[in-house]
Amino acid sequence: MTYRLGVDVGGTFTDLLLLDQGSAAFWRHKTPSTPHDSSEGVLAGVDAICAKAGITPAEIEFFLHGTTVATNAVLEGKGARVGLVTSEGYRQVMQIARSFVPGGLAGWIVWPKPEPLARLEDTVEIAGRMDAHGNELRPIDDDDIRRALGCLKAQGVQALTVSLMNAYLNGAHEARVGELAAEIMPDVPVSLSHVVLPEMQEYERTLTTVANAAVRPVMRKYISNLRERLRSGGMAGNISLLRSDGGLMSSEKSEEHPVSLLMSGPAGGVTGAIWVGRNAGIPNILTLDVGGTSTDVALIENLQARRVRTTEVGHLSVRASALDVKTVGAGGGSIAYVPELTGALRVGPQSAGAVPGPVAYQKGGTEPTVTDANVVLGYLPENLLGGTFRLDREGAKAAVQKIADKLGIGLMKAARGIIDIVNENMFGALRMISVQQGYDPRHFALMGFGGAGPLHVNAVARLMGSWPAISPVSPGVLCALGDVTTRMRTETARSFSRRFSATGLAEVQAVLSEMDAQTRSELTAEGVGADEITSVFEIDVRYEGQAFEVPLVVTPEELASGGLEEVIARFNEEHLRLFTFNMDSPHELVNLRAIAQGPVLDLPAPKLPEGNGDPIAAKLRDHELWVDGAMRPAVIYDRALLRANDRIEGPAIVIEMDSTTLIEADCIGIVDASGNILINLR
Repeated sequence: MTYRLGVDVGGTFTDLLLLDQGSAAFWRHKTPSTPHDSSEGVLAGVDAICAKAGITPAEIEFFLHGTTVATNAVLEGKGARVGLVTSEGYRQVMQIARSFVPGGLAGWIVWPKPEPLARLEDTVEIAGRMDAHGNELRPIDDDDIRRALGCLKAQGVQALTVSLMNAYLNGAHEARVGELAAEIMPDVPVSLSHVVLPEMQEYERTLTTVANAAVRPVMRKYISNLRERLRSGGMAGNISLLRSDGGLMSSEKSEEHPVSLLMSGPAGGVTGAIWVGRNAGIPNILTLDVGGTSTDVALIENLQARRVRTTEVGHLSVRASALDVKTVGAGGGSIAYVPELTGALRVGPQSAGAVPGPVAYQKGGTEPTVTDANVVLGYLPENLLGGTFRLDREGAKAAVQKIADKLGIGLMKAARGIIDIVNENMFGALRMISVQQGYDPRHFALMGFGGAGPLHVNAVARLMGSWPAISPVSPGVLCALGDVTTRMRTETARSFSRRFSATGLAEVQAVLSEMDAQTRSELTAEGVGADEITSVFEIDVRYEGQAFEVPLVVTPEELASGGLEEVIARFNEEHLRLFTFNMDSPHELVNLRAIAQGPVLDLPAPKLPEGNGDPIAAKLRDHELWVDGAMRPAVIYDRALLRANDRIEGPAIVIEMDSTTLIEADCIGIVDASGNILINLR
């Protein structure tokens, strides 16, 4: 038997899903996260889920892990102190940055510029220079380099970045600095820009490499500690981490390139949604991943998630491939309040989090939250998990009453107002990844997951016009399912700044073939069979003179048959969709990337027993909830007892171990063959 274990570490819970690849049987478990040392929560969860399945950790062949450790290090400013080595005359590269000020009102408000990850006092210059073609213009000097590195060592830097002008064309000077750094500062991890990001634009290349260096010590400590403790517990299998772009890479490589893990957490949910969509026969999906603090949304077209070339975490925007995930501060713990200045109800982005949490959780929370409003309205029954977990509805009512009093309205109207506002916030995020990208949301289904996603998915689908609204099986641990079902992925990039008229197909193919061989060899070194690897190329194209390029994905076969003319045609089509116009300017190739991918896990979803359409066997009890201005009768169902083809008339609530699904009054939920609930207007 082959067991695969997916582990997703969130802010509140660590989710685990253990899969028997042979029989497709799976076990799931949630354990409280341990922010002081995430590995403790992971190891506790591993022991618990192995006990459930009756196996030992030694029987797990693949350990697949999505983590927010790197993300949190950036957000909380807990990255390492980074020393930066630059070319002579470029010491202020991080301070000058790009002249981009965020926000539509930025013309007249003060924007505090974020502190660079590498401070000016920790930045040194060295002599030597490569020209714009990668030829040595001035040689480097070892004594000069030793002096610069000695200064950084004396200042106590914890990580080192080397980013020299035009190093993306020729990394020889950077490599020599790296050799001397290993000799002078043997315990300090070194990140070289021509290895991390061999692309033009010195600021983006430097920033990305500095970010990589900043999180390396934190990630190295976490990953090596976790690997060591898993190995000592008997696990001899493969340990891989989920990249921001939805692929996997080995734990050893993750220590060297943690900048690729900054969006590791949200990527798991998107890959899980792709697996659900493949099994349900639904190729176009908008995802709604609602946690305690925030909601992550993404777009999947033809079972392919949109990817972007920048990863954004807080104020940091680095050049690294990531799934196009947008985040908004709207979750179950988002706090509702009425500012004195406006007297209008607001929800979030402040969150009660896990501690003290919503008032209904009885953990010391006092502020009204989205979860409390759901409890007051009856959408979240106070008696959950067979009576083992009871929510404090009276406490939630008292908290929401404070909002009602400030607004001068009734309790139920205030609670419904909180839900309407948080749904509108989610709606706004979904518009950013659909309408603003040229997609019509009416052509997509909406999948809600995470602890609170299925509670809001019906209402948000109504706002979007995206049907069906989908509540997948085990929505609370879908991120862990995504970790289990994703594939190995690696990529390399190279700048290729050339007009189409100044190059030819043979030259482009030669460069891509060389890069393809490199990425394929990396995967074979990680144990993937050569015949199991598939390759795709990504080509960044723009009109000459444009500041931004459009990435296009093309297979080697498509490039060979359609040539560069096909690339131009696809660029024109994509540019028209994104910006609604095309230009007569010449086209320009900017960057080339080769991507190698391991095999897709061909894992069918387990089938539910057939039902007769009547869900009466799953009925737990009658219930009341707030609908259209009044309390109305509803039914609560146990999801574990539902059968395929069961038709659930709204209003209804479906409860399970890790989530709660709300089906609204004028809707009907149909259980598909795999157990997903597909909600449509009646």
